[in-house]
Amino acid sequence: MTSSDRVSEPFVELLDSRPEALREAAEDFGRLVCAPPLGVLRPRSAAEVGDALAYAGPRGIPVAARAGGHSMYGQGQAGGGIVLDLGDLSAVGPVTGERVEVQAGALWRDVLAATLPYGLAPPVLTDYLGAGVGGVLTVGGLGGASHRHGLVADSVLELEVVTGAGEHLVCSPEQHGALFHAVLAGLGQVAVIVRATLRLSPAPTLVRRYCLYYPDLDGYLADQHLLATDRRFAYLEGQARPAEDTAGDWTYMVEAVAPHQGAIPPDDRTLLAGLSFAASESTDLGYFEFANRVATDEEVLRATGEWLHPHPWLNLLLPEDTAASVVTDVLTDPAFRDLRGTGLVLLYPLLTRTLRAPLFRRPPGEVVHLLALLRTAAPGTADPMVAANRTAYENARAQGAVAYPANALPMSPGDWRLHYGSRWSTLAEAKSRHDPHGILGRGHGMGW
Repeated sequence: MTSSDRVSEPFVELLDSRPEALREAAEDFGRLVCAPPLGVLRPRSAAEVGDALAYAGPRGIPVAARAGGHSMYGQGQAGGGIVLDLGDLSAVGPVTGERVEVQAGALWRDVLAATLPYGLAPPVLTDYLGAGVGGVLTVGGLGGASHRHGLVADSVLELEVVTGAGEHLVCSPEQHGALFHAVLAGLGQVAVIVRATLRLSPAPTLVRRYCLYYPDLDGYLADQHLLATDRRFAYLEGQARPAEDTAGDWTYMVEAVAPHQGAIPPDDRTLLAGLSFAASESTDLGYFEFANRVATDEEVLRATGEWLHPHPWLNLLLPEDTAASVVTDVLTDPAFRDLRGTGLVLLYPLLTRTLRAPLFRRPPGEVVHLLALLRTAAPGTADPMVAANRTAYENARAQGAVAYPANALPMSPGDWRLHYGSRWSTLAEAKSRHDPHGILGRGHGMGW
């Protein structure tokens, strides 16, 4: 009798196949792909995750792990397969020294709520704290502190995982190092994360948030380069915004944040020295209030119903020498004109030397720029937007750009080989070893 035979009967009894459960598991934040699974499992332990994979592997049943459910294009779905809803694996703690153990189904706002009483926080947080820990670690995770500390995944010290072959392992850079590096920013291709041990840093009490406004792209990009490389701010992002008084034009805003404890506020003159902005404003906020600020936007969008509309988002990493060209092409493209009314355009710099996860792909050069085109579509109108994403991606790729793979973007196996380049063989070897039946991560379309 095989191991899959031993677990099959009790495992199948745990699957939730109610229509409402299948409908929920067939959707994600993107609301663009609907792939109903055979059933949903809510594991309460790594052993139950292992049972699911041991059952599914020999039968060729696809499996996808789901925490916050914020995939854009079905990446966290498993059509005709099994969705692992990790909501019951959401414990945070203990906090020991400057580290914390976190289960993969926890949300980042829960992590921050658990660490702040100790005066600590993860070095890098994504802007949206409602995302699940496991999902962010599998794509890498970018945020305003990435120019200093790299990816969210770069603060991981240890992982507890179950591989596609059903093997339960603890891995770190020193123990099963190849597996560890294939899981972080590995798009869920080789293992399901059960638990992560994260490095923490001292958290401020207050922050001063500066908004610096620029009328032209070149001046904005030049100052963003300066601010990224001299690291004067703890947090650095930015946006492109439609010009209010000129049709078709755009303005640009640097969003920069300095921590402080209240008694000695930041020195505005020193922090803003040497910059070419046309106007500025600043606000003092509590650290958690700032970190969790997107929650207010979420409440508004849920109230209007827009939160449940399709989200054909596109995220690209641009080389510095072609960033202005790519940004201008997109912002003047009629296919993206809706960005002027309902979308959000993020544009901010990253230092490549801080982005350490080996499978995280980025363009060459000291500084690269994240361009995030965050659009919301009315139901039934998203297909042309997804097609526009594909065209924009191909044009940007021809100018050296790389996708940050949290997108509503159709990708072929050939696209993925181009994306990974020389690292494709590393991922393929890890896939063959740890997910020999090819059941994990099929939503990405890598064509194993």
